[in-house]
Amino acid sequence: MVAGEEVANRRVVPNEYISGFPEETDMEIVTSTMKLKVPEGSKAVLVKNLSLSCDAHMRAQMSLDGAPSAASLFEPGSLIVNFGVCKVLESGHPNFKEGNLMWGVTGWEEYSLISMTEYLMKITNTDVPLTYYNGLLGMNGLTAYAAFFEVCSPKKGEYVYVSAAFGTVGQLVGQFAKLMGCYVAGSKEKVDLLKTKFGFDDAFNYKEEEDLASTLKRYFPEGIDIYFENVGGVMLDAVLLNMRLHGRIAVCGMISQYNRAKLEGVNNLFYLLTKRILMRGFFVLDYGHLYPQFLETTIKHLTEGKIVYVEDVVEGLEKAPSALVGIFQGHSVGRKVVLLARD
Repeated sequence: MVAGEEVANRRVVPNEYISGFPEETDMEIVTSTMKLKVPEGSKAVLVKNLSLSCDAHMRAQMSLDGAPSAASLFEPGSLIVNFGVCKVLESGHPNFKEGNLMWGVTGWEEYSLISMTEYLMKITNTDVPLTYYNGLLGMNGLTAYAAFFEVCSPKKGEYVYVSAAFGTVGQLVGQFAKLMGCYVAGSKEKVDLLKTKFGFDDAFNYKEEEDLASTLKRYFPEGIDIYFENVGGVMLDAVLLNMRLHGRIAVCGMISQYNRAKLEGVNNLFYLLTKRILMRGFFVLDYGHLYPQFLETTIKHLTEGKIVYVEDVVEGLEKAPSALVGIFQGHSVGRKVVLLARD
């Protein structure tokens, strides 16, 4: 590519606000032109996107009443924005240079001009696949690390429950818990993989259970010390009944609510009081200062085979809509990534 060259740039945009489960037809690929040049005086960076991350939280933000976040803001006809891995083509920012590899918030498109550079992190370790920075070594990994160790304050021998445990965050929380010497159980359809691949002590398919409170009692007869919340609704209600005294709940997501027109209520909040439970929401970007510590620790565990990571990679921007929809249909095995280009 030549600086200042004008190129075709394919982008993924939503057609309209989404109600209910997303469909591929809710998004389209449009082509525009883009000049490969950072505007004079700007501190933005111009990047080529190498791979893009698919995350459940993107669905919530595509609703008319969805809560906005610093990571992604959607409206019909505008570019979808989320985490990805990219390479700097030109930079107006003193901290980033041409050729730098980075992960952070970028557009669902082939080339992006990024002005929110505070959400970009340099990639210095390339001994692992670059796509790992979409999940394990990126936002999802830091989410698991910060929430488990900072919010949940785990102790050896405690009982840990992870809902929607087959997602990247849930997988890692379970593995961090096992490294801490905790008992871990998770819920998701892929029960065998949670136990054999990721080392969970036990697991169950919550979709096959009629009484979640009784199910949790069966898997946690002593009660739950730490609950990593990814589901919400009736799952949260059942967990509150089974929490131990002084238990901790880290609220990462509530995927059961993302496709509902009306959110479910939670009936058992009184147990927060009687069991002295700490329930706390968190935002991963508040823990950016932990990233160097997280990265060193996680790469060490990965190299030593103490952490296992699974990706589900599809190639081509045209596959992005189906990849995003697929995570709500249980199609992905591991982290869903859209590969656009190889470095």
